[in-house]
Amino acid sequence: MSGRFAITGARIFDGDAWHDDAALVVSGTDVEAIVPARKVEAGIERVSADGDMLAPGFVDLQANGGGGLLINDKPDIETIRTICTAHAPFGTTALLVTLITDTPEQTKATIAAGIEAARREVPGFLGLHLEGPHLSIGRKGAHDPALIRPMDDADQEMIIAARRELPALLTTVAPETVEPERIKALAEAGVIVSLGHSDATYRVASAAADAGATMATHLFNAMSQIGNREPGLAGAAIDIGTLNAGLIADGIHVDPATIRIALRAKRGPAKLFLVTDAMAAIGTDMTSFTLNGRTIHRKDGSLRLADGTLAGADLDMISAVRFMHRMIGLKLGEALRMATLYPAQAMGVTARHGRLGKGTAADIVQLSGDLAVRSVWLGGERVYGA
Repeated sequence: MSGRFAITGARIFDGDAWHDDAALVVSGTDVEAIVPARKVEAGIERVSADGDMLAPGFVDLQANGGGGLLINDKPDIETIRTICTAHAPFGTTALLVTLITDTPEQTKATIAAGIEAARREVPGFLGLHLEGPHLSIGRKGAHDPALIRPMDDADQEMIIAARRELPALLTTVAPETVEPERIKALAEAGVIVSLGHSDATYRVASAAADAGATMATHLFNAMSQIGNREPGLAGAAIDIGTLNAGLIADGIHVDPATIRIALRAKRGPAKLFLVTDAMAAIGTDMTSFTLNGRTIHRKDGSLRLADGTLAGADLDMISAVRFMHRMIGLKLGEALRMATLYPAQAMGVTARHGRLGKGTAADIVQLSGDLAVRSVWLGGERVYGA
């Protein structure tokens, strides 16, 4: 579907507030307006969503793979297209394709593929997330320790050059291994710097935030924890008002009680937002796959290396929203904000993403009352549902 049409009969969540007895008008690739139902023009094509809900398409800032592929394995535009397509049925319409720590050659190839994907306007591609290789070996998680290394001048310039040609670029670094001066240079170039896979103290994390880091990667996982005398990176991510933080809400990576504590404690303009940390398995029935030559097993709702180490998540975004609403007890609007508005704010892309309003992208998810995805529109085109 393309052109101009109105979706009618649904309760509409615009990323901030709910609209009842309203219709969402789409013109081409953009949202034209949310209007009272009685004011929908005669003659305009209508799409009925009676009894359902409409929300902005979900924004995922950490998607390692999907549709059977990881960007690590085949860094090209078709892999990016496959990953974006695999996430769409779960409501995600904008994502950062995420490269897990790899060789310099794979990193360069991924950046080149991302630039080409942006040039060709691959649907759903928001940009890249380089998760490593400048991390702490002590908090490596599933990252290959043989590939973790300090950031040098060439790495810094490569990342800055990539940002000039990508619509959005996020990089995860361990602040104890990347100097504040480098973080400052990256941030001033428009790179979003996230702190993660780190054993940093609160003081070191705070210095990184002062230098321009604005995010923490998968809160509580692969980072120094809150202690009575040392708050660690986890404490810094919650306490420092300028640090947004991603959260894997699957009931496996973070205990529900810990999530509730973090939600109560986090104050200020920066927010907690949902990420999937999804791997190749999303959208498939595969039971295992490989990362950097190591087998990852899919079982009981988790992905693990042979030694039991969690390796990404077997999670999609609508499942994360349902978890936050049903298991954590958030009001539905706030659970939806964590998948839409908050990640878009963290990346500075709310002009087009994370909201529904005049001039935003017509990226829309239609949800049933029990939070099943009925339909998804991406740039005004229905890509899932009927």
